[in-house]
Amino acid sequence: MAAIRGPRKVRRYSAEFKLKAVQLSQLDGVRVQDVAEALEIHPFMLSKWRGAVRAGRIKARVAEGTQSRQQRALRQLARLKAQYALLKEEHELLKKAIRFCSARRATYLRSSARNRTSLASAPCVRATASAAPASTPGSNARPVCIPGAMLS
Repeated sequence: MAAIRGPRKVRRYSAEFKLKAVQLSQLDGVRVQDVAEALEIHPFMLSKWRGAVRAGRIKARVAEGTQSRQQRALRQLARLKAQYALLKEEHELLKKAIRFCSARRATYLRSSARNRTSLASAPCVRATASAAPASTPGSNARPVCIPGAMLS
């Protein structure tokens, strides 16, 4: 019993592909069978394409299309290079601005830290609301921190 195969796949090849295949098969020292195997096509089909090129049924109309595509690609490449140069310049400028602002902020923070003192780091002087010492029982005096006051 023969193995059941699925439906055949019919591929349509562009004229550009056919011309490239024919050009590859016409190189010195290259066999038609090797080119057909590399392109995954039947050698008979490649032979038919070679005959069609000789007869003029497959023409080299692709040359015009490739030139315009190459010109478009070159224009796009030039545009992308210009955009890249602009982005690179903007990036360098932003890095300089960040360094400048960071240096200014660090200077600002250092000078302000010297002028301002927090309650946690300031020396405390115990002052009481009454004249009695804070250790006396029954006195309602509470110690009060006065920032910047000198301890004695």
